[in-house]
Amino acid sequence: MSHPKIKIALAGKPNSGKSSLFNQLTGLNQKVGNFPGVTVDKKTGTCDLDENTSAEILDLPGTYSLYPRSLDEKIVAEVFADRNGIYFPDKVVLVADTTNLKNCFLLLTQLIDLQIPTVVALNMVDMAAKSGMSIDIKQLSFLMDVPVVFINARKGQGIEKLKKLLALPLKPSTKKIFSIDQEIKPAIDKIKDKLQLTSDYQSYQLLQQKEHFAFLNNDQKSFINNLSKEFNFFPGKYQGAETILRYGVIQEILNKIVMRSADPEWNKRTHQLDKVFTHRVWGYAIFFTVLFLIFQSIFTLAQLPMDFIDGTFAMLSNYLNEHLPDGPFFEMIASGIVPGIGGIVIFIPQIAILFAFIAILEETGYMARVVFLMDKIMRQFGLNGKSVVPLMSGWACAIPAIMATRTIESWKDRLITIFVIPFMSCSARLPVFAILVALIVPDNKVLGFFNLQGIALMGLYLLGFFAAILSAWALKIILKAKERSFLIMEMPSYRMPKWSNIGYTIVEKTRTFVFEAGKVILAVSIILWVLASYGPAEVMNNAKVSVEQQNSGKIVSKEEFSNQVAAYKLEHSYAGIIGKTIEPVIRPLGYDWKIGIALITSFAAREVFVGTIATIYSLGSTTEQPTIKARLQSEVNPETGEQRFTPAVGFSLLIFYTFAMQCASTLAVVKRETKSWKWPVIQLIYMSSLAYIFALIVFQIFS
Repeated sequence: MSHPKIKIALAGKPNSGKSSLFNQLTGLNQKVGNFPGVTVDKKTGTCDLDENTSAEILDLPGTYSLYPRSLDEKIVAEVFADRNGIYFPDKVVLVADTTNLKNCFLLLTQLIDLQIPTVVALNMVDMAAKSGMSIDIKQLSFLMDVPVVFINARKGQGIEKLKKLLALPLKPSTKKIFSIDQEIKPAIDKIKDKLQLTSDYQSYQLLQQKEHFAFLNNDQKSFINNLSKEFNFFPGKYQGAETILRYGVIQEILNKIVMRSADPEWNKRTHQLDKVFTHRVWGYAIFFTVLFLIFQSIFTLAQLPMDFIDGTFAMLSNYLNEHLPDGPFFEMIASGIVPGIGGIVIFIPQIAILFAFIAILEETGYMARVVFLMDKIMRQFGLNGKSVVPLMSGWACAIPAIMATRTIESWKDRLITIFVIPFMSCSARLPVFAILVALIVPDNKVLGFFNLQGIALMGLYLLGFFAAILSAWALKIILKAKERSFLIMEMPSYRMPKWSNIGYTIVEKTRTFVFEAGKVILAVSIILWVLASYGPAEVMNNAKVSVEQQNSGKIVSKEEFSNQVAAYKLEHSYAGIIGKTIEPVIRPLGYDWKIGIALITSFAAREVFVGTIATIYSLGSTTEQPTIKARLQSEVNPETGEQRFTPAVGFSLLIFYTFAMQCASTLAVVKRETKSWKWPVIQLIYMSSLAYIFALIVFQIFS
């Protein structure tokens, strides 16, 4: 018998501890998707509140109020405004930072006026206790008419009590914080009647920001527009007065519930650390040291598991080749799908390490200081202070990073940020960088300790960053961007990382990366195998005859002859024809037609490059398949008789992938955000030209 499932939304300001509470409630029973029509993360999970009640938990993006300034905040406002929507919750948990209640309660008063059943979870009680602060939660519950519970989401304290509260029937608060101005009360009543709403404040929200709500149809928007004209109402007319009134009420409540205020010196350690971590000199030195250690770890810690995975997939491919029946389908599995998937699975250790470090930096509060530090640099090159977060996000993925630019008010500043984000090397580039760096950079130690490969990897990420800020500076001059807004953010206190949260992040991010990339890899591997296994019938059928003619007068072994036939078929397959077509264009960079195929397929997703290389080089031989790295090392340039992947070719490829546009999906998002094909086309031409020119220069230098 299935339990009745209720919908519960977690809401609150950024850095209030919502994600920690979400992890405590759902564990690994969570998934990440996108809200319909946008690329904002939608984190959902399931939780058993008691023996008889299950809940679907929705972790909403952080927001201070229902008046959105960004796409994330717009989603929150829409979820709470649309009572018939699939995400409208039965109950809300307002997660509040106990050390900063004033900024948390603005949203709470709005939820009360919307008449949504709400539980207040006062989080970070350990920090409040350290500060000497004392709160009367019974008085708070009475004044707001909502259940209140103390929790420590990081340590799991108070979670069971919260779950019991959520399992009980819960009614909306009977309090009324904000009264609608009599001047527009008739308009509010008409909207309530027309749309069959139960709350005055919900009607008021529709009148205030109808353009933000996608759930309103054209007739409803037209009706509200006509009312706005009739009552001379324009968006934002009463927002300032409403906010002032709400903060006045909040201050009165705080005066009654705070029995002892926080000691002004309680967070002295954070201020002392900030003097070092945000210092104009030492701050940057520490940050680049942290980056250096991250990239060192990506190679040194991941080496053993990567070698194991690489060897395992090579053995699996060989085993399947030997034991599966003959036939195209089984050959596709052994020589197409398995090597292709192996080309992405091998990088799980490095991806996991990268996200582990990012999670630690966020958990400790250091990432906010990085954003603050980088803001000073950004401004020197014409980027907006609010460009910092999207640019930093670009190290994970360009798509949500580009969407995050919606917080930038100035259109020109936002456009510049969108334009340069793809230079930030995303996690999809890491597999490409990792395999090529491991191939051409010696695994030597510098000063007896630092890994040379890690230094090279860090250099590539920094090169992408410098390309971004220099391109931003040039674009600022071209667009004559003069408007500037400011970065305003709340600095969280320094804390020891919660290791279970980091574990959840590693599992979630790695799983998402592997499965999202895996879909593309699988599809590309199958298509590529077909293209590389078949070609014009006459040429393919005469492969043995053609090879025999080439070997006329030579003595070759049976095994060598079989390899030559396989290589001939690959070269004259449909994939080979495509590669040969573009080879004249890429030959000056040191690339052959096989690399050309990988360049084309990797535009679907950067990590596909490795899967393509793994597949294409496994098809040219009938002998036992070595590891990916060994395949690339053994590939020979038929014109020179030397290795195909020389340092010149390897560095040329690294530079190409550092500067080239990331993927087709990124272009699509740029088009969507700029509402024109003009900017993504310019972006593609600019980045491709830059990638080609510098890859050419590097190849010529190292040749």
